[in-house]
Amino acid sequence: MSTRDAQQIANDLDQDLVLVQANAEPPVAKIMDWGKAKFEAQKKQKEQRKNQKIVQVKEVRMSPVIDSGDFETRKKAAIKFLSQGNKVKLNLRFRGRMITHQDIGRQVLDRMAVELDDIAKVEQRAKMDGRQMFLILAPRDAK
Repeated sequence: MSTRDAQQIANDLDQDLVLVQANAEPPVAKIMDWGKAKFEAQKKQKEQRKNQKIVQVKEVRMSPVIDSGDFETRKKAAIKFLSQGNKVKLNLRFRGRMITHQDIGRQVLDRMAVELDDIAKVEQRAKMDGRQMFLILAPRDAK
């Protein structure tokens, strides 16, 4: 159908002639209400943004010489953050001469990762950054 005929039909129906595929041979056009289609697309995008979950990274600070009571407190905080759907960054600070015993710090982080293994997966292994060692945990998908 010629463009002129299609435009005439669209005008008779009080609709718009919208080009769907310009690169096709011949080009494909559709008769529709463009304003309504644009509104529906915006409405759909708004609904998708509303259902989107923003994942934050929460930080839990520890020390290489952490006591069992403090360890359990930090573990509870990490469980709370993970259950809310956030990622957890376990941050271990080395102070003074502790920096020479990085293996102890790695053991503390690995112990936490093992104890939270049922609800979290390790996203990034223990890594040094200056005088800090950190490990990132992400919540497991509840399927």
